[in-house]
Amino acid sequence: MDKLSADDLIYGYINGIFPMADTDGTLYWYSPDPRAIIPIDTYKSHKSLKPVLNKNIFEIKINADFEGVMRSCAAPRDDDDSTWISDEIIEAYCELRKMGLAFSVEAYKDGRLAGGLYGVSIGSAFFGESMFYTVPNASKVAFHYLIGILRTQGFMLLDTQFINDNVRRFGAIEIPRTEYMKLLKKALDKNSIFRLDNSENLADNPLPFLN
Repeated sequence: MDKLSADDLIYGYINGIFPMADTDGTLYWYSPDPRAIIPIDTYKSHKSLKPVLNKNIFEIKINADFEGVMRSCAAPRDDDDSTWISDEIIEAYCELRKMGLAFSVEAYKDGRLAGGLYGVSIGSAFFGESMFYTVPNASKVAFHYLIGILRTQGFMLLDTQFINDNVRRFGAIEIPRTEYMKLLKKALDKNSIFRLDNSENLADNPLPFLN
């Protein structure tokens, strides 16, 4: 099988499928039914997060260290030493990032990457891939800013692929694949621009939704 490319990823996303690597590095394509999404307009931050946001603990940056976020997401977790993010996947997504279609939202504390997430932006759909944190609340704050960017830029769909407890806390729901494909088509027909690469701290200039 040919090596995974950025073009493969684009083809996959616009057709409702995405790749994951097995423990031996073998790639498989998935199209879950049901599919998990997070309604962008109905997201509300948990009350416990507001004090963290008000204290401005984290610096928030976009694509300052995209590969670093991916490798942190790929690192073994305490409860699971396996990962679906292989070196082949990292290389392909980094190519997608160079094309302006992949983005990371990063939370820094004391100048060090403390948490973040990454995903793919096509049309007005954002496909969330993975998140991590080494400092409590860092990934939650990064997600909070992601929602702000998606709302501000008029995105229609936030795809989170599979349902689990982690995405449920952000308001994820499951919908039939047929419904997902209809939403995807509508989102791909509209062009929304994700915030351009920005090494400045977004927390210094909060987006309008932060209230």
